[in-house]
Amino acid sequence: MSILRVVMAGLAVLLVSLGPTKAELMKARLAQNLSPISGITIIAKAEGFFEKHGLDIEVSNFTTGKQCLDTLIGGGADIATTAEAPVTAAAMSGQPIAFVAGMEYSDLKTLVSVKAGLKTKADLKGKKIAFTAGTGSEVYTSALLKAAGLSASDVTLVNLRPQEMLAALAAGSIDAFDTWEPNVANAKKALGAEVAELDTKGIYSETFNIVVMQAGLSSNPALTEKFLASIIEAETWMKAHPEEAMAIVAKVVGLKEEDLSPIWNDYVYHVAIGPKQLDALEAHSSWRLESGNHPPGAAMPDFSKVIFPDSLRKLDASRVTYKQ
Repeated sequence: MSILRVVMAGLAVLLVSLGPTKAELMKARLAQNLSPISGITIIAKAEGFFEKHGLDIEVSNFTTGKQCLDTLIGGGADIATTAEAPVTAAAMSGQPIAFVAGMEYSDLKTLVSVKAGLKTKADLKGKKIAFTAGTGSEVYTSALLKAAGLSASDVTLVNLRPQEMLAALAAGSIDAFDTWEPNVANAKKALGAEVAELDTKGIYSETFNIVVMQAGLSSNPALTEKFLASIIEAETWMKAHPEEAMAIVAKVVGLKEEDLSPIWNDYVYHVAIGPKQLDALEAHSSWRLESGNHPPGAAMPDFSKVIFPDSLRKLDASRVTYKQ
């Protein structure tokens, strides 16, 4: 009998160490932009950090953060990865979203057709430039034109999805496009000497963030806390295993490692809420108000009613430098 007790006790310890069973995991749906900008959530899923923290995350992939946030607002997801552009649009429309963490930021870029004779920002005058409406690409385009001393009336703007831009540039229907990686790197590989990248470093850095609905956050705060704990661990793991992390992200997003490697350090992965996120939200909101790209009667959002830092602060107060 004593031997049986010892065996049973050993099995109990083993079961505890293995963590919760699939049936015990908290289920949730993540709307994720399938791109290296979502590297942290990709790693959290691939390396089992969600399961480790008690979650069963079903991932639906999209090509823009706007699509992700729209899915969340529409009830098709519980959590979304998204940039600041969709967040400010939602905030100005009075959508009850909750910004719970930033997880990455990186510069947007401009790729141009060499035959169009574009060598500097000023050369964009009179050219056809593709952007993606409702995303950071649109804000970046506005900032780029301003930096070049141009206005929207000085160019022809063409609204395209990121995956449509390469073909349009190759066909000559546009002269340049403004977007995020890896779309620029993909086009460089496909078109070679036919394209070149303009020097626009520092003009606009897009953040990528985690957003939930306020109702979901208040009714099930444990979900957000478990999710954030998972991606914090994923971030730590990525920094300890950069080569392995890059290989996993490349495989998931459909890139070759040799294509992702040159741009891997462009992505700054860090789970936090601080000046980087707030500045991006405020700058983007100012752009909306100046450009008229906002709902009727909209004003600068009160971000203290949009940013919800308590879940992240509870896990690691040093990651919250945002002041309400």
